[in-house]
Amino acid sequence: GCHDRAVLLYEYVGKRIVDLQHTEVPDAYRGRGIAKHLAKAALDFVVEEDLRAHLTCWYIQKYVKENPLPQYLERLQP
Repeated sequence: GCHDRAVLLYEYVGKRIVDLQHTEVPDAYRGRGIAKHLAKAALDFVVEEDLRAHLTCWYIQKYVKENPLPQYLERLQP
């Protein structure tokens, strides 16, 4: 089931816009930086694929605030 793995839920909401909706890490694995890796991988994918991102996920919003890299900021969709 999905309770034993870390996930990042997303959905394409336009041809070039992805909504990063939710990250979840099982309790047994929290505190190890896994959500941080998921957030970075998702944002790096957005950059590499020249997409725009809408950040519904509070954790990814926090990650961008703590890592305000220009390549992330310029791709954010309100």
